[in-house]
Amino acid sequence: MLNFNHYSLFTIHYSLFTFHHSPRLNSVQSGGHSLLTIRNIRRKFMITTTIAKQRWIRLIPIAFITYSLAYLDRANFGFATAGGMAEDLKITAAMSSLLSSLFFLGYFFFQIPGALYAAKKSAKKLIFWSLIFWGALAMGTGMVSNISLLIVIRFMLGVVESAVMPAMIIFLSRWFTKSERSRANTFLILGNPVTILWMSVLSGYLVESVGWRWMFIIEGAPAIIWAFFWWRLIEDKPGQAKWLTTEEKDALEEQLQLEQQNIKPVRNYGEAFRLKVVILLCLQYALWSIGVYGFVMWLPSIINAAPDSNIVTTGWLSSVPYLLAIIAMLGASYFSDKMLKRKAFVWPFLLVGAIAFYGSYLAGTDNFWLSFVLLVIAGGAMYAPYGPFFAIITEVLPKNVSAGAIALINSFGALGSFIGAYFVGYLNGTTGGFGASYIFMSGSLLLSAIITMVAVKDAK
Repeated sequence: MLNFNHYSLFTIHYSLFTFHHSPRLNSVQSGGHSLLTIRNIRRKFMITTTIAKQRWIRLIPIAFITYSLAYLDRANFGFATAGGMAEDLKITAAMSSLLSSLFFLGYFFFQIPGALYAAKKSAKKLIFWSLIFWGALAMGTGMVSNISLLIVIRFMLGVVESAVMPAMIIFLSRWFTKSERSRANTFLILGNPVTILWMSVLSGYLVESVGWRWMFIIEGAPAIIWAFFWWRLIEDKPGQAKWLTTEEKDALEEQLQLEQQNIKPVRNYGEAFRLKVVILLCLQYALWSIGVYGFVMWLPSIINAAPDSNIVTTGWLSSVPYLLAIIAMLGASYFSDKMLKRKAFVWPFLLVGAIAFYGSYLAGTDNFWLSFVLLVIAGGAMYAPYGPFFAIITEVLPKNVSAGAIALINSFGALGSFIGAYFVGYLNGTTGGFGASYIFMSGSLLLSAIITMVAVKDAK
């Protein structure tokens, strides 16, 4: 990963070298302008370095916590299903699959409207209200007494949370430059596996000690509280931040505007959505998400079905794949930025995930620990490419349409998540085992890996 201070130091040295060896220096040096210009360059260097430190410290932890809370209220449904909710509400296997996937249906339909609102008006305001509503809906899940109300809540939870990802991408794009954005996006998306890591353990204990209803209530409340911290600590754009001087704001805005000049212009969202690379990445991400969310939503049930397993053990074992996912995401992001390669850090991981799922199928239920190890590998491999993948999108599309394209691609990811969550549950219930769902997720990841090679090659 390129260190910002080293990169900036190289830039300032290069600028000083070219300035001292330019003809312009000889014509103005006698008037003292060279000294003034050098001081201006040095001052810009110091400003940029200071801004970088402040942005990473002030913004990234807040973005990480916000996305983590969104993921908490999304992924704990699997633990409730495995921990007694299905029995209490008389939920069949088919209905459980539908409930797991309804979230993503709401997520699919409202991705793009959320992105457009965040881009044209305010990502800060959109995320503030999203935090409050999704916290309330998550807590409401613990109070339901019938399936009909649960169906409405799961769908609405998807609608409310659909705005978070594109709004966050837009927010970070206003604060971080191209050379920083991949790392900023990676730290944002790390909220996914990190949350599932500790949520798996916590949810297991909560279901065991206070039941699935109180699990939803306890884990939903923090989103509402955090909304007010978000509102107090965040500004939409650098120009609104009181902790930046006017000079610092201008320096950052100038750098953000400059980098847009090297990207081929795209007039509007309609033109962007028709690009071949965008269409292929939509399909790729849908197939990828089938594997990811089939895995996320049903892993607790798969582990809980093992001999001598209980919900606490399930919680601990379910957290292991996400520990590997964190390591893999950081490693892939680091080497992708260092080598300036994106495709090479996406498709190989998806291929490994496909092979691991197939291996878990071959191992069968009689070899639980071998099957579990392969599932851990599959989980880590599926999460590893997120940073490089989203860097691809921002590097091939200009700022005026990149957020909308990300929303479109992410909405197809939600559609894939809907299919994955539903059909994995359907296959598990119909066949009475997990082998068919392993084959389904393996095939989806294999196709996703193949499309990645084609799509990113076309994007160059």
